[in-house]
Amino acid sequence: MRRPRRTRPPRPLRRAGTLVALLALALTASGCGPASPEGRPAVGTAGRSGPSAGSEGPDRVEPPAAPVQPRLPVTVASADGRRVTVTSTERIVPLSGSLSELVFTLGLGPRVVARDVTTTFEQAAELPVVTRAHDVSAESVLSLRPTLVLAESTTGPAEAVARIREAGVPLVVVAPAKRLADVSARIGAVSAALGVPDSGTALEQRTGDRLDAVRKTVPARAKKPRVAFLYVRGSAAVYLLGGADSGASSLLEAAGAVDAGKESGLTKDFTPLTSEALAKAAPDAILVMSKGLDSVGGVDGLVRLPGVAETPAGQDRRIVSVDDGVLLSYGPRTDRVLKSLVDQLYGEPK
Repeated sequence: MRRPRRTRPPRPLRRAGTLVALLALALTASGCGPASPEGRPAVGTAGRSGPSAGSEGPDRVEPPAAPVQPRLPVTVASADGRRVTVTSTERIVPLSGSLSELVFTLGLGPRVVARDVTTTFEQAAELPVVTRAHDVSAESVLSLRPTLVLAESTTGPAEAVARIREAGVPLVVVAPAKRLADVSARIGAVSAALGVPDSGTALEQRTGDRLDAVRKTVPARAKKPRVAFLYVRGSAAVYLLGGADSGASSLLEAAGAVDAGKESGLTKDFTPLTSEALAKAAPDAILVMSKGLDSVGGVDGLVRLPGVAETPAGQDRRIVSVDDGVLLSYGPRTDRVLKSLVDQLYGEPK
């Protein structure tokens, strides 16, 4: 995830990067949690102790068990309208954490020679960092002699991207994912560029099956919990409320919840956090990234932000946190993210 500017978070927040065996979600015999005060939908209180996606084990991705051999050359469509021919994947540079996750999960992790600062999973920890926020260093990338560079639609500056291409390096831009329905297409685009379509097909199937398994555990409710997605960075004094285009709506809806920001009429991605905006959203729970929660001093600090204490979520301290690197990546570990949301919203098994 890239660092936001003061006025709005960067576009990678809307995508864009914890594949382990799917854990079965147990619910209470009635399929719902304890009654909440004032007739509000019952949601869990996991935010008080704060488990988040990735906290159940090491931050690792799950590549295929058998070695993968690319079939090259391939010519693929880049999201910026170009046609790019890839002849070698011996030295791959993915310019975002979510793209790195896909390359590793598709089985070509040993060929990755650099990473973006948002690539935090264990298998990539020793790789040199060549990208920070939108500050791609063409010199750093080219010094590693890449045979393929994978970029996001928001990768920049444009001059750096142009310089990499001018050096003759195949550079494929991958379209962003902002909802669960985009996961399959994103896996397909990256697997095609790597020349491993069979690995991509298998990963699409595995990811879809795991997401379906989690969806089946969501309890049916007459009244769905309202959840507001807040993007907060205390060190930079950035406090934003997510709207319809924040990237969180699809996850919240899959978890059986209502995106409170979207439902309150916020049509764009983010808006500055105000007491008025939160009062209109009236969330029963608040979703935040784990590092953002830490940056404001945990649940106590979050409740002190403007308007939070006056919401049902603030009054009941119902905070849901998910690791920054996977929350909006919409990739192979999204099933783990969805499971974490369901666990925290509806409570841990008794």
